[in-house]
Amino acid sequence: MEELYTDKRNWNFKQSRLFYGLTGLLLVTVLYFLFLMPPKQFPLGQVITIEEGESLQSITNDLHDLHVIKSNFAFRTHVILLGGEKRVIAGDYLLDKKEGPGDLANRFVNGRFHLEVAKVTIPEGWNIYEISDYLGNTLINFNKNEFLSLVKEKEGYLFPDTYFVSRSTKPERIIERMNKNFYEKILTISGIATSTHSLEDIITMASIIEDEARTTESRKIIAGILWRRLSLGIPLQVDATFSYINGKGTFELTATDLKIDSPYNTYKYKGLPPGPINNPGIDAIIATVNPTTTKYLYFLSNKSGDMYYAKTFEEHKRNRELYLNK
Repeated sequence: MEELYTDKRNWNFKQSRLFYGLTGLLLVTVLYFLFLMPPKQFPLGQVITIEEGESLQSITNDLHDLHVIKSNFAFRTHVILLGGEKRVIAGDYLLDKKEGPGDLANRFVNGRFHLEVAKVTIPEGWNIYEISDYLGNTLINFNKNEFLSLVKEKEGYLFPDTYFVSRSTKPERIIERMNKNFYEKILTISGIATSTHSLEDIITMASIIEDEARTTESRKIIAGILWRRLSLGIPLQVDATFSYINGKGTFELTATDLKIDSPYNTYKYKGLPPGPINNPGIDAIIATVNPTTTKYLYFLSNKSGDMYYAKTFEEHKRNRELYLNK
């Protein structure tokens, strides 16, 4: 009897283990199909874009809406485990095969685009024409005329940065990314929201500062000088704006150039020019919002970039004689 009881107990144990094993396998299978398997509507062959500075929550929601993932939780968990919660690399990703959340998370954290990707670097101070020429030489079949027609109202608002994009990206796509990056970056600058100047005036001034000075210190001093001149009703008289009129720099300008009738000629017209003359970087914008207050009203730089300041026009003339051609 005891042997029979022992055999029955062993048989029940084996049955229970088999039951729990099958249940566990069934549960894993169900979880796989519910959360880890790519959706039936997976957009195979399409290109999706991760924006600069986009949050993991936003990326996850977009992927779910596009039927790239089934489970927001599963994807986010994989990204976080890979240490990429704030390291998802922006760019265009080709969905060349159906992948689950783990493989997709690995791709996004490591920037595996599966596309021929171009590294596009836009320096601080480039205007839309310089950007257009550069993109035309860097990307495939890039329509420069279309770019310029779409970007006319966005001069100053295309943030200079490094972007990873498909070599066949369209003008509207890269404009959208650069413009979005601009608004994300200026949110990090304290003083813009409380400034007495409009955002348009700040960016227009920053674009001048970008061209006129090279260091943070000189940018802040020049910003203080130019804001002061504006408040006193004195023409700005800056050379930087001529790059937008006739393409000339400070050391190429003639007396005739200074008489050109253009709203960008700050020798002829008081106040700020109609808009930015380039796309300034973060340092120039910060300097514009947080200028250094001085008693100076004039400044100039020599060919080496050394800055000289003056309180009066007589001092300024003396600086020109001493240092301009140094």
